[in-house]
Amino acid sequence: MLRALFGQRRASNEKIVEALYEAIVAAARQEPFYAQAQVPDIPLGRYEMLSLHMLLFLRRMKRETDPAAQELTQAVVEEFFKDIDHSLRELGIGDSSVPKRMKKLARMFYGRGESYGAALEDNDIEGMTRALKRNIRPDDEKWPQAPALTQYAFAAVRNLDEQSAAQIVRGRLVFPDAAGAMQVVAD
Repeated sequence: MLRALFGQRRASNEKIVEALYEAIVAAARQEPFYAQAQVPDIPLGRYEMLSLHMLLFLRRMKRETDPAAQELTQAVVEEFFKDIDHSLRELGIGDSSVPKRMKKLARMFYGRGESYGAALEDNDIEGMTRALKRNIRPDDEKWPQAPALTQYAFAAVRNLDEQSAAQIVRGRLVFPDAAGAMQVVAD
């Protein structure tokens, strides 16, 4: 009987983790990022957008002290890194090179977490814009669409902060519409 009960709980948690991660991925894949904001639509550009959305999610969940919410957050992070590992293998990266690439991508992720996190906490729009330029478009020092992406990031922070922990731990996570949030700057 206990196995059945714990087995159901594990399956339920897996579904919640899957739902949360799918919401993060869907938000990161919004077409306006690539068309309007001109994020490179290549694996590294998609990684950058996925990382940004994961970091926005982590920022929101950081304030939750409930062990269940913390456990769920950790499971979503693990799902993110499993997905990155799988994507590297799909790109044809050999088994012996994957761990080295994963270490580099993990360092990149946590470095972005520090720079984005500091800018978001300080409400530093210019700092966030500089960080996004440096990480997403190092090839274009001016990148005129960076302020639009910054606007989106701050809109996402406000949006996520309004969502209750109860809603999130049930697997419901909503990010803003990219076109609408970036439109504020484009006009």
